[in-house]
Amino acid sequence: MRLLLAEDETHAGQYLVKGLTENGLAVDWVRSGDEALHLALQGNHDLIVLDVGLPGMSGWEVLRALRPQCRTPVLFLTARDGVEDRVKGLELGADDYLVKPFAFSELLARVRALLRRGKSSEPDQLELGDLVVHQMRRRVERAGQRIDLTAKEYGLLTLLLRRQGEILSRTLIAEQVWDMNFDSDTNVVEVAVRRLRAKIDDPFADKLIHTVRGFGYVMELRP
Repeated sequence: MRLLLAEDETHAGQYLVKGLTENGLAVDWVRSGDEALHLALQGNHDLIVLDVGLPGMSGWEVLRALRPQCRTPVLFLTARDGVEDRVKGLELGADDYLVKPFAFSELLARVRALLRRGKSSEPDQLELGDLVVHQMRRRVERAGQRIDLTAKEYGLLTLLLRRQGEILSRTLIAEQVWDMNFDSDTNVVEVAVRRLRAKIDDPFADKLIHTVRGFGYVMELRP
């Protein structure tokens, strides 16, 4: 799941990016309304977390310009706990709101609720052979055994599973899981795949993660 976070306060933005990333979400962080609208219209996000008090275009203006062209769920953040602000945001097309200051646990709960609503057509379970991922609980099992993964390992696994049978390049994996441009001198993808294999494949007879030399990796059942 990929989020667009529009927050101009550096400390708040860093805090939210860290917390959301640790909970298995990819985050694109921008600090102005113009940047937020530009990225939002590309339609590459599952949810937009939008601060009202942005420089350039305000959150209200972003939402007003966005809604005729994009239906991505929006959670807006406001510093004022006033009925007028809440009503205005909802009338402009926001799906939920949160008043600052807030507990991160509440933000995460609202984010997950909106993602569930926005992705109702996507099954909660991802499966391949005897491997099952329960997405909303972030629980991974193989042959009935629970497997504990780090946030990046979980992100890598769900990417491979959603696109099972498709060869994914190292560049694409780096962009989707680490939100970074791939550097050929960096072995971060190879290391992560090796660690994931140690948990998902090594203890079991049937291997699911395969290397396609010169291209990347694919997740599939093979005879």
